[in-house]
Amino acid sequence: MAESWSFLDTVEPNFQPLVVVELAKDTKKETIEWFTKRIVDKKANAGAQLLVRPLVTENGDENIYLVGASNLRLLLGAETVGLVKECNDNSMRTFTYSSRKTFKDFADDNHNFLTMAERQYIIKHELENLRAKDEKMIPGYPQAKLYPGKSIVRRLLTSGILVQIFPLHDREELKKLRHSWYGRVKVGYQPLDEIRCYFGETIALYFGFLEYFTFALIPMAVIGIPYYVFAWEDYDKYVMFATFNLLWSTVILEVWKRICAIMTYRWGTLLMKRQFEEPRPGFHGVLGINPVTGREEPVYSSIKRQIRIYLVSLPFVCLCLYFSLYVMMIYFDLEQWALDYHEENESNFSSLMLFVPSIIYAVVIEIMNRIYRYAAEFLTSWENHRLESSYQNHLILKVLVFNFLNCFASLFYIAFVLFDMKLLRQSLATLLITSQILNQFAESLLPYWLQKRHKKRMKKRMCSLKTDTDLSLVEQVNLEKEMGTYFGTFDDYLELFLQFGYVSLFSCVYPLAAVFAVLNNITEIYSDALKMCRVYKRPFAEPSANIGVWQLAFETMSVISVVTNCILIGMSPQVNALFPDSKMDLVLTVALVEHLLLAIKFIMAFVIPDKPRDIQIKLAKLEFESLEALKQQQMKLAAESLKE
Repeated sequence: MAESWSFLDTVEPNFQPLVVVELAKDTKKETIEWFTKRIVDKKANAGAQLLVRPLVTENGDENIYLVGASNLRLLLGAETVGLVKECNDNSMRTFTYSSRKTFKDFADDNHNFLTMAERQYIIKHELENLRAKDEKMIPGYPQAKLYPGKSIVRRLLTSGILVQIFPLHDREELKKLRHSWYGRVKVGYQPLDEIRCYFGETIALYFGFLEYFTFALIPMAVIGIPYYVFAWEDYDKYVMFATFNLLWSTVILEVWKRICAIMTYRWGTLLMKRQFEEPRPGFHGVLGINPVTGREEPVYSSIKRQIRIYLVSLPFVCLCLYFSLYVMMIYFDLEQWALDYHEENESNFSSLMLFVPSIIYAVVIEIMNRIYRYAAEFLTSWENHRLESSYQNHLILKVLVFNFLNCFASLFYIAFVLFDMKLLRQSLATLLITSQILNQFAESLLPYWLQKRHKKRMKKRMCSLKTDTDLSLVEQVNLEKEMGTYFGTFDDYLELFLQFGYVSLFSCVYPLAAVFAVLNNITEIYSDALKMCRVYKRPFAEPSANIGVWQLAFETMSVISVVTNCILIGMSPQVNALFPDSKMDLVLTVALVEHLLLAIKFIMAFVIPDKPRDIQIKLAKLEFESLEALKQQQMKLAAESLKE
């Protein structure tokens, strides 16, 4: 591949802007010249060998630059990042420029061989891999220190010189996607392949999981409706529903692994090799040598990090958990007050007042979750994790522990301390429905309304035309750079995780939980699609082979649901009647059944393969061919050395 770079020129007659780079308005001219030169310089000179055009705004500022690349440069970049594409023989292989003719739909004049999301991902990768050579600082900013091997883009970001980098929307493709995705109300599957081509695999996997989870909830909803209608107060009959719940929560997660493997194999990310992870932008420390790469980079003591985690973060999380439990006890005081008020008055108004404490508590839970999220992000950033994956894992752990206790502690207390099934059903219904309404409003409706207002103001200010398709490039960039930034699928998966908890932990007490979850998820698909297409800037594509740590989180919740449902079954009058004389026998029997069900659950997880048989064979075949090719190469080198 190295030989191919010499044929590559930075001149491209049909320049297509793919990525926007916004610098601070007061950025010094020498800094801009140095940075843009590094972007267009050849690879041999440690440049990115990309194309750059300044975007002159209405007031003459030149702090916004459009970045693109020639088709040849993108193809070579595809090989660098290890993209996997479909070959003419329908197999999936890592793309190489030398064997480009063997790939399906490839032609020298076909500039759509790579999706726009892939092209933008390649440019992002090249920009992030712009590294300092012998510079000691960023020109014009002596305080912004550099050292050999330091990522230039990350230093510009942390110094405040670079405001943001974001990919541009393709207005024509976005219009088509909107029409097929949420432009009309229809019963059917989402266009996941089109979503993947436009937004990348990570976002497509989220929408695929959301769709799959919604369909998986339908059997629970269908069974739950007759239970709600015919067995509202008869708790003896929820034993069968709880048993079905246990099997359901295990099977859907195992089946999802297989569906995920099928999709990611088709998209090529199942075969992609993991990129070497660079230090995250916020990581800081004294300069040292990385023992793996041999490069100079910041080094931070792991002992200091552990001290911060265990002596500051952990006590803070425990304090927040205590505060959450304290708020929960206030909620129970309000419940008792509402009950006393109802017993004294016995009116329609007093009946409505019974739901007020639960509604207030549900709102408080959402507020506390969001405040804690900011605190968790600050603490995790302060812990100074070197890698983004480590940062995300610690953040997810903090947020999941707090959200789990904050959302479900009251339900556990009502079920297993107060033994009040009627209050449990009422609280579960109120918490579930209120949280769904609040999430839909906060995540989609409010941002969409604010974005629409901002868009109208921007159009008036710039005297633009009426329709989106008539917007000039300058107007498009100015509109998009002011849009909110989509920070990933964290909050979306968290919402589904909590919903899964409401359905799997206690739904046998309130069978309609799955029905409301299905209705919410149907609207969630449309509102999230609207959010991605109209509210936020287009995010960069990120290759993913699965849903990551969230798979483990959902599986952990399903294990907890086995325990809670077994206890609920043991508390039912129907089961209690089987052990009239000895409660100890009841406890031992419930514990035995719980252990047996957990054993069955883990056996099912082991028996059901994560990947379908045909994909396993294809992966094994590719591995065999790779080993054979390596063996042939070694034999060729050995033969050449013998000739010498």
